[in-house]
Amino acid sequence: MALSKPSPEAGAGAEPPEFMVRAENVHKSFGRLEVLKGIDLEVRPGEVMVVVGPSGSGKSTFLRCINHLEKINGGRLWVNGHLVGYRQKGDRLHEMRDREVAAQRRDIGMVFQRFNLFPHMTALGNVMEAPVQVKGLPRAQVRKQAVQLLERVGLADKTDSYPSQLSGGQQQRVAIARALAMEPALMLFDEPTSALDPELVGEVLEVMKQLAVDGMTMIVVTHEIGFAREVGDSLVFMDGGVVVEKGRPRDIIDNPQHPRTQDFLSKVL
Repeated sequence: MALSKPSPEAGAGAEPPEFMVRAENVHKSFGRLEVLKGIDLEVRPGEVMVVVGPSGSGKSTFLRCINHLEKINGGRLWVNGHLVGYRQKGDRLHEMRDREVAAQRRDIGMVFQRFNLFPHMTALGNVMEAPVQVKGLPRAQVRKQAVQLLERVGLADKTDSYPSQLSGGQQQRVAIARALAMEPALMLFDEPTSALDPELVGEVLEVMKQLAVDGMTMIVVTHEIGFAREVGDSLVFMDGGVVVEKGRPRDIIDNPQHPRTQDFLSKVL
């Protein structure tokens, strides 16, 4: 994979990087279908970036590229100053081994549309699993932290409940607590409320709002325009695999400049 000019954020200096996420000319294809056609984005530490756009615009694919669930075909991605999924040797990029990629993913929490909880484990067990199995932390320590995380997402009374005993909103909040259990530097949300009944959406968004208040760096793919306006620091509108428009949420929502953005927002507001 060919390299572009090295980025200063990719260095090994002691100072934290300027950007938590940096994408340079990111391309992704599935066979002959080009889904991402050169994405350039920057997310600063503590920033909440909201990504909106029609189905098939490449939003979810871009999120999956950030933690190397999908391999990019061109360009570069950095998270927290480190190349994602690749290492540089000379003027080439070489893909990391699966074990090394898994280690990188520890710093990136991801919450999907579907909750993907282990059905045979309680809420507490789901939250404890990764810190115990992946990080090898003592169960007593992890249990204490997991209880605190479930309290944080408003589920202190559901520690011993199984997923089948929880509502969709409660399951998604367990999924958020599970992602937070790995103490990530970055949280990715892929339409986290799209599978929920309308009356359950608010409880999940409230948890996400509190994460933003607490300073968590977040990239949120969503159709919840109210959340974007209230919580987002930046808003990106994608269509056809490209970034069509980006800026402050209120500016874009209230006064979109590109005709495609205007058309999309007229249908969702």
